[in-house]
Amino acid sequence: MFLSLLSSLRPKQWIKNGFVFAALVFDGQFTNLPALFHTMLGFVLFCLASSSIYLINDIRDLEEDRRHPTKRNRPLPSGRLPNRVAWGAAAVLGAGSIGGGYLLEPVFGGVVLAYVLLFIFYSYRLKHVPILDVFAIAAGFVLRVAGGVALITVMRFSPWLYVCTTLLALYLGFGKRRAELQLLAESAGEHRRVLDGYTLPLLDQLIIVVSGATIMAYSLYTFSAENLPDSHLMMLTIPLVMYGIFRYLWLIQVKSAGGAPDELILTDRPLLATFLLWGLAAVGVLYLGT
Repeated sequence: MFLSLLSSLRPKQWIKNGFVFAALVFDGQFTNLPALFHTMLGFVLFCLASSSIYLINDIRDLEEDRRHPTKRNRPLPSGRLPNRVAWGAAAVLGAGSIGGGYLLEPVFGGVVLAYVLLFIFYSYRLKHVPILDVFAIAAGFVLRVAGGVALITVMRFSPWLYVCTTLLALYLGFGKRRAELQLLAESAGEHRRVLDGYTLPLLDQLIIVVSGATIMAYSLYTFSAENLPDSHLMMLTIPLVMYGIFRYLWLIQVKSAGGAPDELILTDRPLLATFLLWGLAAVGVLYLGT
């Protein structure tokens, strides 16, 4: 039962909470040990909060997941994890993350509370409303970034990163919906009701709009953000961002992948290499650039 519960917490998806570190890294404070420690604690608390939401979401979707070709093997739909245990764990993790957040930093606690409330509402209502479902997911990423900002004394963090985070999350969210719709075909609505409100042509148009806006927003950030070096070296990372976006688009269009973007970035070697190269280049420009 413990292993089933651990699996239901979805530790592989904790990578999403890495957005908490955005303020620390892009404000040039990664070498500030107190700020780093605070942010690491914030990351752990967001992992607890997100895991509580995963449990609530799985309980809410229990019957639909039992009819899904892959989700039916999860601990709750398969019966390996009792509902009462899942409810208890969700309550403990949710309350612990909010309480711990307020003890760490009151504003951060408020951000975690907003995140938990948003996704409880998402689990019961927003996830069934086309377009708003993906906007809610994007808001979750923005809240992670905002939580990181609340944990440190920000000096040079650029608001452009909120825009880039929103657009990137929308891009990945619509890509995920497309992969789900393509995988489940005519029975998509039986497994996820919101998919009845989407079509492949609509999702393709939304992805095109958001991907172009993401590239443009990131490009504007690289040469207009005040926290970047005057040399504009960050502009050299634009091709990496473009390739990453195009690679993900190729994966969902040609390979019918993208159902789990957080796992895809770890399993697709070109995409992982692009992400790592971008990270190294961005850190190098921020901390070594002149």
